[in-house]
Amino acid sequence: MNAVVTAPEGRAAGPAGRAATRRVAASGGGELDARRVRARELGREAGALIDDPDALTTALRRAMTELADEPYRRGLLRVAPGIQGALGVRNPLIGALVAGLRPALRRARPAEALWVAERLTRENEMELRQVALAFLRRSLPDDPERTWQLMRRAGRRATDWIAVDSLASLVAEGILREPYRWAEIEQLVYAESPWERRLAAATVAVLRSTARDLAARGAIPGRLGPAEVQRGLAVLGSLIGDADPNVRKALSWALRELAPVDRGQVRAFVLAETERAASERDGNRAWVLRDAVAKLEPGDADAVRHRLIGIRRTADGGSTSIAAAMAGQFGRLPDPRDLPEPPL
Repeated sequence: MNAVVTAPEGRAAGPAGRAATRRVAASGGGELDARRVRARELGREAGALIDDPDALTTALRRAMTELADEPYRRGLLRVAPGIQGALGVRNPLIGALVAGLRPALRRARPAEALWVAERLTRENEMELRQVALAFLRRSLPDDPERTWQLMRRAGRRATDWIAVDSLASLVAEGILREPYRWAEIEQLVYAESPWERRLAAATVAVLRSTARDLAARGAIPGRLGPAEVQRGLAVLGSLIGDADPNVRKALSWALRELAPVDRGQVRAFVLAETERAASERDGNRAWVLRDAVAKLEPGDADAVRHRLIGIRRTADGGSTSIAAAMAGQFGRLPDPRDLPEPPL
C-alpha cells in the first residue's frame, strides 16, 4: 500500500488542479505516464542510498522538486488549509516513486527503515513526510514500539487532513496487527488538537480497507468483523458532537465505512444518536448523522432525516461530545507538541 491518499470525501483540487488534470488528459495521458516512469526511476536511484538517511533525504528532495507541479500545489493549498511545505507532487507520482523505492525497502533491515523514517518525518516538505510512512510500514511488523513512537509524533505534528488521513491507514494497520493498540486512538479522542481527534475517527474509517489488504497478504487472519466494529463505534461515540468540521467529516466517513461490515450495529448506533441529537437539539451530532445515513436502509435513512428536521449547528456552538466533556474536567493540559521528543 502506498503512503499517499486522495481526498476521501470527494474533494477536488480546485480549478487550478482540475485545469492541470484536463491538460494531462488532453495529451492522451502520455505526459503523466512518462512522469510516472521517471518517478519510479528516481525512487530506484534514491533507494541505493538507504543506508545513508541524510543522502537519501537529499536525493528524495531533489526528486520531489523535479516532479512538482505548481498548479497542483496551489490546488492543495485551497483544499487543505494549514498544509505545510507542499511542493505539489501528484499522488500517482509519489506512488510511483515509492514503488521504485520498494526493492530497497524489502532488503533494508527494520532499524534502517526506522532511522530513515525518523529523518524524513522531521522534514518540512509534505511529500517527504508522506514517503516516511512507507519506511514506517516496513519497520512496523518487526519494531512496533519505536515505529509507534514516530507515528505518534507524526500525529502530533499534523496540521491538515491530508497528513492525518495518510497516517490513518498506518495506524489502522498497527491496531489490526496488535489489537491492544486500540488504546492509542481511544486516548486521542481527548486530544486538544482537532487533527489528532480526526486521526482517531479517520483510523476507524480506513479499518475496513486496511484489514482487507492485510488479509489478502496473509498479515492478519481475517477481515474486519463485528468485534472491531464495536470498538470503532465506541471511539466514534466518544467523539460525535465534536464542533470541529474536520472531525465531523471523519466521523460520518467512518460510519459509512463500518455499515457494510455490520449494518445492525451501525443502525443501532445511528438511531440512538439521532434520538439524543433530537432531544438535545444538538446540531453537531445531527450534521454527522445526516451525512452518514447514505449506507443505511432507505427507511431508516428517511426516519433519521425526518427526526432531525430543523436541528442545525450554531456559529457559537461548542463541542458536545463525551470526550470534550471529560477533557474539560481536567482543564487545559500541557501541549505534548511543546515537550521534548524522547530518543528512539
